[in-house]
Amino acid sequence: MTGRQRREQLVVVGRSLFAQRGYNATSVEEVAAKAGVSKPIVYEHFGGKEGLYAVIVDRETDHLLRVLGDALHDVHQHPRVLVEKAALAFLTYIEENEDGFQILVRDSPASQTSGTYSALLVDVASQVEDLLVRHMRAQKYTSLHAAMYAQMLVGIVSYTGQWWLETSRPSKEVVASHIVNLAWNGLRGLESEPRLLTTNRHSKKK
Repeated sequence: MTGRQRREQLVVVGRSLFAQRGYNATSVEEVAAKAGVSKPIVYEHFGGKEGLYAVIVDRETDHLLRVLGDALHDVHQHPRVLVEKAALAFLTYIEENEDGFQILVRDSPASQTSGTYSALLVDVASQVEDLLVRHMRAQKYTSLHAAMYAQMLVGIVSYTGQWWLETSRPSKEVVASHIVNLAWNGLRGLESEPRLLTTNRHSKKK
């Protein structure tokens, strides 16, 4: 086995263990034993558990960003279509890369400052914000709060995806259709100056 092949084997083994057990519960000894190598081999390639974990997280982050970027790249498509494609692409990623997604949504070690799931969502929200700005301007809405709405939309998809990973039902197509139903119809019904009903009631009583 070449050095590159050995490195790839360790990544595959580590990915499986981190997904099953989490970062803290996984040891270099376990990775080495499952790969059929000695501990020094793991240290030689990655410097330790944290280095192996960082490589795996970076790979999964890049993969998911590519998936979502491909879904959102065609700015000439209708925004509703882009929301639908992004939701379905995200759920497909979860379906096909369950171990990878488990790793992304687990807590990272404190020293892991990049490549985290929250950092990934910031990147995705930025792409969604651009989409919303175009849509809002076309509908004569102010785009002042586009960044906030982008965070909300990404949160809907992200947490629904985590829920779906645990329940495995209904089908990804059904889940995606309901995500789009809530998100798109919510966008269509945006009020130019939203108000809280409870706040208004309290104000009138004073």
